[in-house]
Amino acid sequence: MQGIALSLLVLILGRPSAVAAQTSAVAGDICPGELGAQVDAIANRPEFSRSRWGILIQPLSSTTTLYSRDSQKYFIPASNAKLLTTAAALQKLGADFRIKTSVYSGENGSLYVAGRGDPSIAEAQLKSLAQQLKQRGISQVNQLIGDDSYFQGSAVNPNWEWEDAQAGYGAPINSLIFNQNAINLLLSPQALGQPLKVTFAEAKLANQWQLQNNSVTVAQNEPEFIEVGREFDRPIIRVSGQLKVGGEPESAYVAVVNPANNFLQYFQQALATEGIPVKQALVASAARNLNQELATVKSPPLAELVRETNRESNNLYAEVLLRLLGKVTGKMPVPQENTGESGLKELKTVLTQLGVNPNSYILADGSGLSRHNLITPEALVETLRLMANSPAASIYRQSLSIAGESGTLKNRFNITPNRVILQAKTGTMSGVSALSGYIEVPNYEPLVFSIIVNQSDLSTAKMRSATDEIVLLLNRLRRC
Repeated sequence: MQGIALSLLVLILGRPSAVAAQTSAVAGDICPGELGAQVDAIANRPEFSRSRWGILIQPLSSTTTLYSRDSQKYFIPASNAKLLTTAAALQKLGADFRIKTSVYSGENGSLYVAGRGDPSIAEAQLKSLAQQLKQRGISQVNQLIGDDSYFQGSAVNPNWEWEDAQAGYGAPINSLIFNQNAINLLLSPQALGQPLKVTFAEAKLANQWQLQNNSVTVAQNEPEFIEVGREFDRPIIRVSGQLKVGGEPESAYVAVVNPANNFLQYFQQALATEGIPVKQALVASAARNLNQELATVKSPPLAELVRETNRESNNLYAEVLLRLLGKVTGKMPVPQENTGESGLKELKTVLTQLGVNPNSYILADGSGLSRHNLITPEALVETLRLMANSPAASIYRQSLSIAGESGTLKNRFNITPNRVILQAKTGTMSGVSALSGYIEVPNYEPLVFSIIVNQSDLSTAKMRSATDEIVLLLNRLRRC
């Protein structure tokens, strides 16, 4: 990719703070008839005059609307798109579905490792494959061939922004994935005025990448942020930004450049550790007729993959689920057909069968990283309600973050006058904040809701604060 300038991934590292509204005085219970005026009072504040709100609040048991604001119009959902991807995956594949990675025998002492997109493969899985091969009597490998053909199409969504494609959260999606196709860096503050110490989690990678470190350790009263990026045509990682002196180290991730080669490199090392030398390793992009299966590992069940996708908002997992949908359409595969595009078609088919209006959303990816995604609050609420009445209801709901306890909601709603029993999916990108899910209201019935802010020039903290104020209003509802 010669001639492409380096873009920087900006990670704002301010520790999540309690929502300002949560510390303010909270009035008593409110009646459903009063809800509209109180939500409007938040959404109509002058600071939101240039922002768009999309809101739908309904009882979980019916389609009665307690509050609606542009709920049938399109909004950029950010990671709320994962609610649709994971719902379709559970409906189509089932909670017990596992992804298999296999090693097959080839001719003249060659081995083929066939990946099928397992996003959970790390050193333990490669070690298991190597040990199985050793038990099979394999003592050396003339050619180790990585079959990276299961998923077809570009490994990086063309609708993603350049900054995202560099970051660990925008890692490429292919058939042979290792360590989520990302390089883990640990950035540690040093003495005041000194650059941050940059440590590779995999120490051997330090010899493969050139670091350009323009970061600095700052005083305790300074803000914290990190900018990390890499070049596409050269092995250069650039780090800038600042962390407070005496503070905790922060992790940052950059995407690997050649994921299948990266997989083979680590698998080759795993084989060597078991005393199996490899003369040559190469990637095959076309499927082969494979012989005897010699070794295999399987991913955790889909229920666990969905939980990682939603609770931790894992983009790579979401994109794998989308491509798996593209592989199990029931139709004959078309050579070189883009698996991601096939997955988007199958997602729409599955959700339409579930009962979701196919005209209420337009998706360009499975993770929500693309700004081409458009979803109505109505589509999100409809999906949440229908999944709550499906056989996968408990698995789907338990995959969501729990307010004040887990996932991306661990540090929200943890300082409130009354406990908020909330399971929801967050979504965040510049100018966008979304929250959709289920809330158990103490003096009312369970609710399902979607709250999205778009086209905002406000900070993420301010958008979240207002969203959380609305959720706290819901928690005060009572029958009257």
